Amino acid sequence: MRITFRGATRTVTGSKHQIEVDGRSYLLDCGLFQGRRKESRELNSRFAFDPAQLDAVVLSHSHIDHSGALPALVKRGFEGPIYTTPASADLCSRMLLDSGHIQEKDAEYLNRRRSRRRRIDPDFNSGEVQPLYTKDDAERSLKQFKSVDYRTPTPLADGLSYECYDAGHILGSSSVTLHYRKGDKTTRLVFSGDVGRAGLPIIRDPQPVPPADYLIMESTYGGRLHRRGTDVKDQLERVVRTTVERGGNMIVPAFAVGRTQQLVILLNELTQEDRIPEIPIFVDSPLATNATEIYQAHPECYDAEARTHLLDQRDPFAFGRLRYTRNVEESKALNDLDYPFIVISASGMCEAGRVLHHLKNHLPDPRNTVLITGYQAEHTLGRKILEGHREVPIFGQEVTVRAQVEKLNELSAHADHDELLQWLAPIAPGLKKIFLVHGELGPAEKLRDAIKERYGVQAYIPNVNESVDLS
Repeated sequence: MRITFRGATRTVTGSKHQIEVDGRSYLLDCGLFQGRRKESRELNSRFAFDPAQLDAVVLSHSHIDHSGALPALVKRGFEGPIYTTPASADLCSRMLLDSGHIQEKDAEYLNRRRSRRRRIDPDFNSGEVQPLYTKDDAERSLKQFKSVDYRTPTPLADGLSYECYDAGHILGSSSVTLHYRKGDKTTRLVFSGDVGRAGLPIIRDPQPVPPADYLIMESTYGGRLHRRGTDVKDQLERVVRTTVERGGNMIVPAFAVGRTQQLVILLNELTQEDRIPEIPIFVDSPLATNATEIYQAHPECYDAEARTHLLDQRDPFAFGRLRYTRNVEESKALNDLDYPFIVISASGMCEAGRVLHHLKNHLPDPRNTVLITGYQAEHTLGRKILEGHREVPIFGQEVTVRAQVEKLNELSAHADHDELLQWLAPIAPGLKKIFLVHGELGPAEKLRDAIKERYGVQAYIPNVNESVDLS
């Protein structure tokens, strides 16, 4: 068995890990790289392998940095099955179509800019930009999805099978165990996917995975701890109240899948408990609205508290002050409101979508608050806002940042340093080697050192396109 690390190595996005066994080739995840626009286009426009030679893909979850390159894979010749959980398949049915639409719009935008440049500079001879993939490409990729329930052994080839376990990260997220049997020898490889946290709203806690020989493990929050001893509802209540007292609005960039639904649940509870002022709350993201419908359709993934809401015949994603905007006109109308409100809008890293318009309109006003609720990858707009840049680029213009910027770590869907070590504990004694991925180099190094100190297991940080043969 050979692993080649094709993405999310020494960085957080673009998860792709190629597994080769007995002349066959498989991919764990196929995500988009997210970061600087030019670098992202270059990295996402090519594969370091022939997609047509892949036999199957096993997808850990639906987030775009794990699933978003699947339509490009299919466009370039991949014809095999894409295995994932039923909830992840349903979420991808909305997310990949949305991503295809964004790819088309990005290409249109770049071509308009190039057209203007050609009018000014006749010697500028750049060709037309093609979208990475289209909505039609995304539609074709969806036909290759195969839904597989948790803890259901699934054959990939003679001697090779996989089984998945709830990773507790978002709805339908999974950790994957590959079993490879040759003669009387069995090799077991676990891919953690993105490891979640105990006690997150809606979804179940991460399930333990079975013993393994090798582990591909995420390291997003290596060396960092989420704030302890503070209640997330208390923090959210404080931010809402102080914003309203200033007469401002609250802009919440949030991942359409997972984070938006968590926020809706918490705001619902704060509303029911009369802990926040009576102001309107808008979910301004068609994808988030569609994803919420998927959440409503998969109560089998809920934790006990969320199931209690359903048993009490209370929809946790609908309450009096909450409005879901569907069209552009409704979104634009929010700019004309002359009273405080909350808007939750994608994308979570502020790289695309309607949240850019809200940020452009609200960042210059010191009465407003921007609430960051998740990880912000290096070089993204969200990272720049979080780091305190006084001006940030939006739609080609420098926008002054005067709004208050708050961070709510408690909602992170990624396990922190100690939680990763705790997740690792049951399988650490049997591991021969750990490969740390999905983390910037500094955090990965800190997690590597902690694993060696606590468990005595060698953890290695691979380079992109590096191959390792497993004994």
